[in-house]
Amino acid sequence: MTGADTATERGEIIAELKIGDKFLVTTHENPDGDALGSLLAMHEILNLMGKDSLMFMSRENFPLPYEYRHLPIEELVHEIPADAGDRTIVFLDCGNIDRMPVDFFQRDDVHILNIDHHHDNTRFGTANLVVGTASCTAEILYTLLDELDVELNPKLASALYVALVTDTGRFQYENTTAVSHRMAADLIEAGVDVHGIFRQLYENVPLGKVLLMGRVLTRVQRFDGGRLTVSYISREDYDIAGSDESLSEGIVDHIRALDGTLVAALVREQLKTEREGIRKVSLRAANDSIDVSVIARKENGGGHRQAAGFSTEKSTDDLIAFIRAEIAAQVD
Repeated sequence: MTGADTATERGEIIAELKIGDKFLVTTHENPDGDALGSLLAMHEILNLMGKDSLMFMSRENFPLPYEYRHLPIEELVHEIPADAGDRTIVFLDCGNIDRMPVDFFQRDDVHILNIDHHHDNTRFGTANLVVGTASCTAEILYTLLDELDVELNPKLASALYVALVTDTGRFQYENTTAVSHRMAADLIEAGVDVHGIFRQLYENVPLGKVLLMGRVLTRVQRFDGGRLTVSYISREDYDIAGSDESLSEGIVDHIRALDGTLVAALVREQLKTEREGIRKVSLRAANDSIDVSVIARKENGGGHRQAAGFSTEKSTDDLIAFIRAEIAAQVD
């Protein structure tokens, strides 16, 4: 997409946000830090503009990973409101509308603003602003503030900062740019408690997570000279560790850190599922030489170049063979 096209998209989104009166803001299922931070930030932006805004997320997404349970989501609703047909829907950080499996959003008469940074976004909105070069969706929202006549306050800045710091891996991933750091500086000047957010996101770790991580790390398997590193979490592991699925967030990154790893895969059995045998697979790439979202999309998943995921019914052997073949197709 050219710069001119992006400018046109920006203009359309800004006009929609200024003209609309009532909004319903949402994001993808199993939300991460960018999804939740962007959700809260968009809600606050609309409030500061004097709009009627509601945040929506279905109950199936709770409990949230412990890292995000401190976020101020008390105003979030779990049911589609009765007046939803009169509201403009704002989707944030969602590459595909199927990642929010709620029937209401599939209707032809729903008016959707789609704001996202996934490079494989399907552009499902009535109006779309997709900036694949942005480090996170929150970065896109940050760039809209001046044109929306919205000034940063500590609440808005904190929501944006949570999204930024998590999606850049604490400013260590390859999507981190000079823009990311300039944005962080502005947010800190606006009142972000950097140390407080760090503690909430990355410290105060529950014992159940440490025990779960220990079980994962003791059964690591490596293939093709280590370029694929795999481990898994069983239902029994959650019981033994005294934990739940929400505590598995981020464990795959410890697998990716192993020397020589090109792709890390964490396979998780699900405690709550309507279909037996379905497991979730989290993929992480160690660098930009491979696009794990390509692998995920072949199993109806998606994500970023370096972080993606999908659900599967494949056996462990078939799953490993599939991932190995997909890595080979990209690098050999």
